[in-house]
Amino acid sequence: MKLTLAVASPKPHLASALRADVLEEAARLGSTLIGFAPVARWAEAGEVPQDYRPDSIWRLAKSVIVVGVPMLLPIVESTPSINYQEMYNASNVLLDQIAFRLSLFLNGRGFPAIPIPRDGYGNLEILLKKMPASFSHVFAGKYAGLGTIGFSHNLINPQFGPRARYVSVFTAAEIEGDPLVPQDLCKKCQLCARLCPAQALTASPGKLAAEFDAVGCTKHHQILVSQSRWPCGVCLKVCPIGEDRKLYQRTSVADYLRETEALRADPQDPQYRHLTHLRTHGSEI
Repeated sequence: MKLTLAVASPKPHLASALRADVLEEAARLGSTLIGFAPVARWAEAGEVPQDYRPDSIWRLAKSVIVVGVPMLLPIVESTPSINYQEMYNASNVLLDQIAFRLSLFLNGRGFPAIPIPRDGYGNLEILLKKMPASFSHVFAGKYAGLGTIGFSHNLINPQFGPRARYVSVFTAAEIEGDPLVPQDLCKKCQLCARLCPAQALTASPGKLAAEFDAVGCTKHHQILVSQSRWPCGVCLKVCPIGEDRKLYQRTSVADYLRETEALRADPQDPQYRHLTHLRTHGSEI
């Protein structure tokens, strides 16, 4: 027996209610953040090369739906550790599931849609040979009003700073876009550059975003993969932006400035002993 997928024909009067339906469905599927971006914003901004824009990747794309989930600060603070690795992996699975299911949800209502995976490479070795990934969810998040791009090249969100991961859905539906965040959220404190283990971030005159050594960053991640405690995430950990810091009572970043030196002097320093515990269990170190 041949099975076929029945897809309803788009009806104009449904378009006005589609946004609300997508918001509800995305929340039901587990999203915390969601934003909408008309494809025209890529061309208007002129920041992303033509081949990496939604309508170049898929000619039917009219809108991009960007979904995000947070990386929980106390686990990020344990980096590098198996705990952070497991949370990172769980977020990847959740995001890809949401994007795929949301695409099916839209297709079922007569609006063509496809998911774009949260990462765009098979492994770090491939990424080193063939940078970048096929699509930037960071720029998609910016154009969907979820934040601004910071010094570390991460998307800075008011709720979670850079501590969130994103996935995108392209759709032929024309959905009203969210307003862009009007001012840069990054304070350019450069704490991320100062504490980056790979020293991959250096200030660029006249620009908010740093010069980013993607090769150096990726090679550092290869080391962490070999130790079963990746990704790095220090730039996420130390960023002072985000309402999540109030939730976890971590509004000060002073601990980060002395952490490396303190642990070098005493691996069992009482102030960081809980982090040492998480880092030394479940990995090669």
